[in-house]
Amino acid sequence: MYLSSQDQRWYRLAFALAILTVVYNLLEGLVSVWFGVADESLTLFGFGLDSFIEMISGLGILAMVLRIWRHPGAPKGRFEKTALQITGTGFYGLTAILSVMALYNLSTQHKPETTLAGLIIALISISLMWLLIHYKTQAGVALGSEAILADAKCARVCMYMSGLLLLSSLIYSLSGIWFVDSLGALGLAYLSFTEGREAFAKANGAECGCHTVS
Repeated sequence: MYLSSQDQRWYRLAFALAILTVVYNLLEGLVSVWFGVADESLTLFGFGLDSFIEMISGLGILAMVLRIWRHPGAPKGRFEKTALQITGTGFYGLTAILSVMALYNLSTQHKPETTLAGLIIALISISLMWLLIHYKTQAGVALGSEAILADAKCARVCMYMSGLLLLSSLIYSLSGIWFVDSLGALGLAYLSFTEGREAFAKANGAECGCHTVS
């Protein structure tokens, strides 16, 4: 299938955005886990683990963009499906870990040392996710690609997670209420469960638009 020069530019943008997503999630995960452990903030720690899982998903998205760029309409590749299955398993594992740790912290009335790092990381993440959603949506609409539009929707869930981190960190910083961090972690656990379910649905090609390009 012949692609116009304009379509080529949009695919190059989508490819660059996919690379940015992978690199940023790796850095965000490393920083968040580090400060989550140092500050004893479960919400920030869980947010960092989520970033690593999102990075794996991002690699699948990167492969998807390359495939539909080179071969529009081709079926889902094995690497993409495997990446989605690993992502789904990771999200379910994260759901279990965060739930257990949050319940333990609630039972012991544990509270973080500080949530300042969570505030800063959340603000940076929300800003970047908003830009990714904006430009991925533009690329998806311009190319008529349901796959790229679905990727933009996934970035929106990441922004919701960042918003949850921001909210829990801000409330704790202002009020010092000890259980806010654990409640934030439970909120992340719920979002992780929904992300895991969505990842397996995409791997199976169910109502995700990830395997078709119009």
